[in-house]
Amino acid sequence: MVAVPMKPEYGPTLGRLLSPRWRAASPLARGVVIAAGLGLLALLVAVALTLENASFSHGGKLPFSFAYRSLYRVAPDPGGYVKVQRRRPDGTLEDSYAVEPLVLPPYSGELSGELPVYAAGYIRSLKQRDTGFVPRGEGKTRVNAVPAYQVLYTAVVEGRTMYGRDVLLLPERRGAREGVEIVMLTSPTANSQVDSPLEVASTGVLLRPLKTFTFG
Repeated sequence: MVAVPMKPEYGPTLGRLLSPRWRAASPLARGVVIAAGLGLLALLVAVALTLENASFSHGGKLPFSFAYRSLYRVAPDPGGYVKVQRRRPDGTLEDSYAVEPLVLPPYSGELSGELPVYAAGYIRSLKQRDTGFVPRGEGKTRVNAVPAYQVLYTAVVEGRTMYGRDVLLLPERRGAREGVEIVMLTSPTANSQVDSPLEVASTGVLLRPLKTFTFG
């Protein structure tokens, strides 16, 4: 390979300075340097992949998808579609985002009137399942401009109090009965801007998966 001409005041290059040492080095030393270089390259690739957005897509009768970052796939709860989490190095749970199936009973009228009725039973089931469950509010919300209903609470998860925000979401079509429950948990220490269940997924790592959630 022909070297690119360089003005004398800009030389010599680093490669030219190191060339005598490289030629004089033993095969073992060269091997160690090459291995270290390959290891550093692999580390940089791993970091880049971690920083990139990941995504999840679910097919079948109710297809949906969402994107996420700094969260890692774990096994979903029995019957659930997917769960991603963020934990500290010591294993302490900081954030969790899970998507589970939702099936409404037959109803007449508008979905906006049925969801609060369904939420009343949903809250009762959460109370029965978790003795540390404390309701903090409920009401209408939107996910990507799609009307939904949310349940806000605190709960004891793995021995620690967590902020909880569950979103009940169905496709925008008349009479829809099948949708999803988006179950989100955040530790009070995970983000200084999240100081109540209402703020869960308003910022931090749970914002992206909620804002990018779409049916189809």
